[in-house]
Amino acid sequence: MERYDKAALNAAPALDLRNEGSLTSTLRTLLFFTALMITLPIGLYFSSKAYIFEGTLGMSNKDSYFYAAIVAVVTVHVVLALFVYVAWNEGTRQWREGKQD
Repeated sequence: MERYDKAALNAAPALDLRNEGSLTSTLRTLLFFTALMITLPIGLYFSSKAYIFEGTLGMSNKDSYFYAAIVAVVTVHVVLALFVYVAWNEGTRQWREGKQD
């Protein structure tokens, strides 16, 4: 009876270690794109408003708000598309590795 319990306890961490690498990779990817989704659109909104639209192109304050918002929305869509692409490829890679086992 004791041998069976020890064998079961020794087998369980081996399965968890294999899934732990996948979970860590997934969480790392998710955190990276979360940070990108927060910082990139906000940063591009204010920088494009101040430097590109008001500074370089000489637009009024109201016009620069509008065009800077367009830049931020496009940035959000690009980040979302990149996340879907990376998640799709990561899932395909994990599926292939699991299929070979």
